[in-house]
Amino acid sequence: MSESAFLRARRPEHKRQRREAILAAARGLAAESGVRGVSLGDVAAAVGLAKSNVVRYFGSREEIFLELAAEGWREWADDVVGRLRRGDDAIDALAETHAERPLFCDLIGQIPATLEHNISVPVARDFKRMCRDITREVGAEVAAARPDLTDSEADELVSAAHVLAGTLHPLANPAPTMVQVYRHHPELAGMFPAFLPTLRRTLAALAAGLPTLRP
Repeated sequence: MSESAFLRARRPEHKRQRREAILAAARGLAAESGVRGVSLGDVAAAVGLAKSNVVRYFGSREEIFLELAAEGWREWADDVVGRLRRGDDAIDALAETHAERPLFCDLIGQIPATLEHNISVPVARDFKRMCRDITREVGAEVAAARPDLTDSEADELVSAAHVLAGTLHPLANPAPTMVQVYRHHPELAGMFPAFLPTLRRTLAALAAGLPTLRP
């Protein structure tokens, strides 16, 4: 797609196509290099545009990736809810759906560190409302599947699943230098946790402990 063609986009459907092209480019680059390794210039180059044209559709690099995070959140929620309604174990559903989405976990981990910076107030507000609504939606399904948990405890478990997934992702996918360290120094390999078993075990412990903390 040439830059001149991009600039001629006037109809709403054409603008939606341009936005989708930008998101697709950012998604592909992040899957290859990690979210932190992708700049606005990288995304612009991938769609053959100047950065000034990309920001006509998204105010900043961070807004692009926050949109991808919101997209991933909705897809994740649909998957979890579907599994819970089929009778799957709640802990397995929460843990396995994160493990199946490494890019989503990468995005989650980057939200407080970078993606909530350099964004507009309306974008931040809408994103947080989406997070709240999806947490409540999934939390209600978790509470139905786990009658030992109250609604608020189920919401807390869902929120914790995201926090843990975002924290575990870079630890379970270390930089090449750290991979070499762990390979040559097995006594340090405990710093290289397996993502799914660690997430599942931690969530199970939290779910078991939450009822004991009630007033």
